Amino acid sequence: MPVTLRPAREDDAAFLLRLYASTRSEELAQVGWDAAQQDAFVRMQFAAQTRHYRAHYPGARFDVIEYDGEPAGRLTVWRSPGELRVVDLALLPAFRGRGVGERLLRELCTEAASCALPLILHVERENPALRLYRRLGFVATGEEGIHLRLEWRAAPAQAKTAS
Repeated sequence: MPVTLRPAREDDAAFLLRLYASTRSEELAQVGWDAAQQDAFVRMQFAAQTRHYRAHYPGARFDVIEYDGEPAGRLTVWRSPGELRVVDLALLPAFRGRGVGERLLRELCTEAASCALPLILHVERENPALRLYRRLGFVATGEEGIHLRLEWRAAPAQAKTAS
C-alpha cells in the first residue's frame, strides 16, 4: 500500500482545514447554519484545536498522510518518556476503509512495544473507528465527556521480541 508520512508544512494549511471540515460535516449538517456560518465555525474550531495541540503536546510530530502521493489525512503523535500518544488521526472520507489507519496504528503499536510504552488515544464513543481500535487490542481505561481513553499495551512476549 503506497502510504507515506511527511511533516506538515505551511502550504498544507488549506488541505488540513478541508480535512478538519470533513471530520465535522455530519455534525454541521444538523445545525441549520448556512455555508458561511459553517465555514466560520470550522475555521475557528480548527485554529483552536491547532493551538491546543501545540500547547499541550510540545515536540509532537505533525504529519500529513499521503496515499500514492496524494494528501489523504493527518497523523499527530506525541512521544514522551511514559507513553506514545496518538493526538490525532484523521483521513478524508475517500481514504477511509482502505486500511490506511490500521497500517499506521499497527506501526505505532510496534514502536510502542519496542519502547515498552503504552500507546494512548482518545475517541468519541460513536466514532466508527472504535471498532478498529478494539480489534487492534486497545482497551478503554477511562472516560472524559464524550470521549473514551483507550490504551494499547504489548503482551509481555511482544515487548521482549520487539526489543
